[in-house]
Amino acid sequence: MNRFILIVTLLLLSGCNESDFNQDIKGLVYCSEANPISFNPQVTTTGSTIDVIANQLYNRLINIDPDTGEFTPSLATSWSMSADRKKITFKLRKNVKFHTTDYFTPTRDFNADDVIFTFGRLFDVYNPFHFVGNAQSPYPYFRSIGLDQLIKGITKDNDYQVTFELFNANSSFLANIATDFSVVLSAEYAKNLQAKDDLEAIDKFPVGTGPYFFKEFKRDILVRYYRHPDYWHTLGKLDQLVFDITPNSTTRIAKMMTHECDVTAHPNATQLSILAQRDDIHVQQITYLNVGYWAFNTRKAPFDDPRVRRALSHAIDIDKIMDSVFLGTGKRAQSLLPSSSWAYQAQANYPSYNPELAKLLLDQVGLEQGFKMDLWAAPVSRIYNPNARKMAELIQSDLKKVGISVNIVEYEWNTFLSKLENHQHDSVLIGWAADSPDPDNFFSPILSCSAAINGKNQANWCNPEFDLLLTQALDTIDIEQRKQFYYQAQQLLMQELPLLPLAHGMRFQATTKEVAGIELKPFGGVSLANAEKK
Repeated sequence: MNRFILIVTLLLLSGCNESDFNQDIKGLVYCSEANPISFNPQVTTTGSTIDVIANQLYNRLINIDPDTGEFTPSLATSWSMSADRKKITFKLRKNVKFHTTDYFTPTRDFNADDVIFTFGRLFDVYNPFHFVGNAQSPYPYFRSIGLDQLIKGITKDNDYQVTFELFNANSSFLANIATDFSVVLSAEYAKNLQAKDDLEAIDKFPVGTGPYFFKEFKRDILVRYYRHPDYWHTLGKLDQLVFDITPNSTTRIAKMMTHECDVTAHPNATQLSILAQRDDIHVQQITYLNVGYWAFNTRKAPFDDPRVRRALSHAIDIDKIMDSVFLGTGKRAQSLLPSSSWAYQAQANYPSYNPELAKLLLDQVGLEQGFKMDLWAAPVSRIYNPNARKMAELIQSDLKKVGISVNIVEYEWNTFLSKLENHQHDSVLIGWAADSPDPDNFFSPILSCSAAINGKNQANWCNPEFDLLLTQALDTIDIEQRKQFYYQAQQLLMQELPLLPLAHGMRFQATTKEVAGIELKPFGGVSLANAEKK
């Protein structure tokens, strides 16, 4: 608390010394926890990046209503599906304008060519932009769920109608088209960049149809957007939107209290009581579809042995973690899925806290006393883990009691994610925030064999039996049949324990009382399309 008061005092005395911020800004300042990795949601799955870019710069063909879970129109006004569910036709909205920026001026409205370019980039090796971007893990979400292998082709029926043809029916296809990753890009802008031989710019200097357009990015300082004056939907009420890059949670709250920020992401549990005492600050909260977990690198010895993973799981006191880290802002996990999911099943085989059993299992596999291992901890506060460092220290203490020495590893956030993709870790405290209410969103993106190849499966686990269950669940639209396949998938996960689900966290957001129009959703990224300052 003393450190917190000191930071607030220094900010009050000095103000913001960064000349890049306009004190008379006619807009809103959002304190964000990390630099964006990219300005194209297709090429990342990082929640902190998605919050900054997806709903501010772009639109999708369809959306998901957060209250009902129903699909709603966006760039597509309607859609239909063939009897065999292998052809999906979208009728497109007319009179939708792309952004005019310092680096691009569109000459036409959004049409079918933009849809074909956007999704063709994912699977068409002849698309000049297919190999542009993250060569190690291109289009990580789509490849993890196998969408690049699912789409057979896209036909332009006319300027305002397209038909997707799939190799096989897939019950999650529309849900995946509605996620924050499925934004629509400008084919005309892509051709412009191709003529300039500057293909990389498509992911760095964005052009979308969303409520704001890109103005500037200064690493570790800010991202600035301006209002899109020709936005097809309700015109935004903010002239500017600034994301203030502030990784330290305490500093973010201090900036809230001095009104340098109008909104802040992820205040942690220890700060909520401080904010609640303020008449000028409002705290929003929502039950969010997410899971925090401890993943083991199953391609590294001794973590390739399920008995070792189970021993480590029995060795930690999760109740203590919930009390010390979540402080009443999370729910202890009993499966990978949160209990609000229609496919949830509490797992009777979930490892209980039993240090003696942990020692016995370790003895059985011949793991020597004093064995050393690394535990990587995410350096930023996330919904699914508000304080990974503290959690790591608690696990470190518990494992020491069973003869295991733990070295806690931390990196800057983007470096941390990059090294995880290379599977350099022994184990890691990380998690997943859902992009749709479809249960597959918790399985395929983080645990499929495709996700392991693409570096997004932090357990580095590939199990053909597990993948088959996911495929069988996607092959049917019968909810009860899908449930049974997902029940089996959850049971297999608990048997093999490539990761140990720990908790499902609440999502919090703090705003000044002058801010309105920002609604937290139970899944997906933040949207500031309707934000305003009274």
